Amino acid sequence: MEYVYAALILNETDEEINEDNLTDVLDAAGVDVEESRVKALVAALEDVDIDEAVDEAAAVPAAGGAAGGAAAAGGADDGGDEEAADEGGDADAGADDEDEDDEDEGDGGEGLGELFG
Repeated sequence: MEYVYAALILNETDEEINEDNLTDVLDAAGVDVEESRVKALVAALEDVDIDEAVDEAAAVPAAGGAAGGAAAAGGADDGGDEEAADEGGDADAGADDEDEDDEDEGDGGEGLGELFG
């Protein structure tokens, strides 16, 4: 991680991300520098817009959490529809109410279960 942090520091200070600059930052931080890792990182970042990559990475957790919750709720809905289809036409009205209740219960506890489960 130190290597990536050093590259971010260089980017933030508008310095060129090259082997010499990256090595200097790592040396100043007291890191035992491995030249092969420095070369690999410089090569990997050659065509990368770091500011854009950081912005995209910052947006991922918010979008990922919402998508995960939506996928979980969608899975619960699918199960309820199959049950309603098996029971017949009269059960459809009751199944819709049950699906709404399942969504309310699933949204609050499901995320916490994933954190601690």
